[in-house]
Amino acid sequence: MNIDLSSVGMVKGQQYETIITTADSNQNKNTAPIGVICRGKDSIMCRIFKGGRTLDNIINQKEFTVNLTSNPQMFTSAIINNIPEEYLTENNSLVGADSYFKCEVTDLIEAVKKSDPIRKSEAIVIKAKVTDLKINNPCKKAINRGFFMLIETLSDFTRIDLVDVPTQQKYIARFKECMRVINKVGSKEDKKAIHILKNELIKKGFEI
Repeated sequence: MNIDLSSVGMVKGQQYETIITTADSNQNKNTAPIGVICRGKDSIMCRIFKGGRTLDNIINQKEFTVNLTSNPQMFTSAIINNIPEEYLTENNSLVGADSYFKCEVTDLIEAVKKSDPIRKSEAIVIKAKVTDLKINNPCKKAINRGFFMLIETLSDFTRIDLVDVPTQQKYIARFKECMRVINKVGSKEDKKAIHILKNELIKKGFEI
């Protein structure tokens, strides 16, 4: 099979919001929202903190499934209490996923970033090869949250001259956080756009 992650909108070096599904040795399934970085047309990596079933399953089974979906309830359920098994297929993909791909682990690396705000948590970087790719909805692509954060800053920008000073300060604080995230995970276009917006805010007299 000729696998190319660009067919689901993934670009090398960028991070995407996904739901990873795993299973333990007894086929008990688990789901978790995980940011996945595209390393090439058939390889990905992700960083997962220790202490959860997702990482344990990946370490033990050496395989997992990455699901691409824009369903907000699926992300919420995966965070709060795990997606019920009736929403998972026999091959451990997510029911209704726009696309999904199977991965085999190629490397596990101990990794803790000094700059990480979760300072005391240990993590593992997982590198994996994509072995199978299924596209159910060709119109839907992988989600990069940088774009959505840019839209939030643009919305605030249209109002910043109309609100009081305390609200302006809230907008600027939100802008700084959005800019941080965009610079970390956003596309080149997102980063250029947030830089343009930063300059416009400076012109208005705000300190960024």
